[in-house]
Amino acid sequence: MSRRSLLRTLGTGAATVLAAGCGVPAAYVAPADRRRSDLSATEKRLTWANWPLYIDTDDEDESRRPTLEAFGKRTGIAVTYTEEINDNDEFFGKVSPSLMNHQETGRDLIVISDWMCARFVRLGWVQEMDRSRQPNITEYLDPQLRSPAFDPGRRHTVPWQSGITGIAYNRRRLGREIRHVSDLWAADLKGRVTLLSGLDEAFALLMQGNGVDITRWTADDFHRMCDQVDKLVRADHIRRFTGNDYIKDLSSGDVLACQAYSGDVIQLQADDPDIEFVVPQEGAEFWSESLMIPNLARHKANAEKLVDYYYEPAVAAELAAWVNYVCPVPAAQDILASAKDEETAALAEDPLIFPDTAMRKRLAIARDITAKERTEFAKRWNAIAGL
Repeated sequence: MSRRSLLRTLGTGAATVLAAGCGVPAAYVAPADRRRSDLSATEKRLTWANWPLYIDTDDEDESRRPTLEAFGKRTGIAVTYTEEINDNDEFFGKVSPSLMNHQETGRDLIVISDWMCARFVRLGWVQEMDRSRQPNITEYLDPQLRSPAFDPGRRHTVPWQSGITGIAYNRRRLGREIRHVSDLWAADLKGRVTLLSGLDEAFALLMQGNGVDITRWTADDFHRMCDQVDKLVRADHIRRFTGNDYIKDLSSGDVLACQAYSGDVIQLQADDPDIEFVVPQEGAEFWSESLMIPNLARHKANAEKLVDYYYEPAVAAELAAWVNYVCPVPAAQDILASAKDEETAALAEDPLIFPDTAMRKRLAIARDITAKERTEFAKRWNAIAGL
């Protein structure tokens, strides 16, 4: 099971909570109220909340995390690492009461999806990082990820891992190639296609199939896409909407093609080399899950040091070899290529970990769904997806 396989879909209730949380002006925290005295100099520790299965572990002892242990030995900083984030909306609900009431969360570092990071940044719930303490990020962060619309210059966020939402299909069973989003609507795929059920996970790729520039999509683009999908649902062309259980459907052959995440497909290919992942000619969404320092964190400098540590190419390479998502440190590719282990070295040539130039030209980071748009758009999408 991949880490991404634990994601839940965005439901109506969660969307409502998000809309309410983001729409309350009182929830905004001004820059002057985001910091508290930093205890990093006297307290060599920090608390880090991450997703399950999202960091390297020792093959013989899964409780050990080699890169994290190496950081502790080098710096003397003890890291309390918790795998408590199973869903963006659930975590939002867990920490939002503290953040909107100007209270500590008990966490110095968190990792959530960029579409949720956008809400934290907009609400002023995270602190700006001090890049003078982070030379590795300055030098090695993937240029394509440096300045998303929701956080220009990546002042508040740093990608932990990235991925691509594209199309996965079984070429042997289908008997042909898929190169366009529109290929999913071919007659021979009726009832054998699935789409992702979460609004934030699904919408960008489907718009790209219509030729939309997802960095500046409009409400008309969204509703045009929904009209198209609604028609396909009514025609029984789309088998169902899924979370990450599309993995099971694709592996069994019940589904021949589906909307999918690049990291999942790498693992599927290990068992079935006939499964392919496609970045359509029209493009695909390039997403990240990012590190942030929440307001009033008491060990900010320690957290900044840890984030920068993971941007050392050798450390990033070790992490990438385990998690198999798109590495946000392109310089790690040469490190992996020089590995003595052939299987590890082969990862350097995998475009789903290190996208090549041709693939990168077709990747884009979607503009966020704003707080004002969310309630209306979630209601429409959830009705179509049956949520």
